[in-house]
Amino acid sequence: MQTVSLAQAKACLSELLDKVKAGEEVVITRQGKPVARLSGVVRRKKPLPLKELAEFRSTMPMIGRPSVERLRELRDEGC
Repeated sequence: MQTVSLAQAKACLSELLDKVKAGEEVVITRQGKPVARLSGVVRRKKPLPLKELAEFRSTMPMIGRPSVERLRELRDEGC
């Protein structure tokens, strides 16, 4: 983790963002006290469209019987 003053952060923001993009964390201080932290953004993955998801599921081999049947059986047995 790198610590920089506000003046340093203003002067080299682009370089600091490159470091953050590479996985580092940067703390910005004002008068020697930490006031902000720069860290990378966690990008959300796009969900598969339902049509593609259905196609993907159809390629998966069936192992035994469907899970829903087993879950119902366990529920009915009182487990």
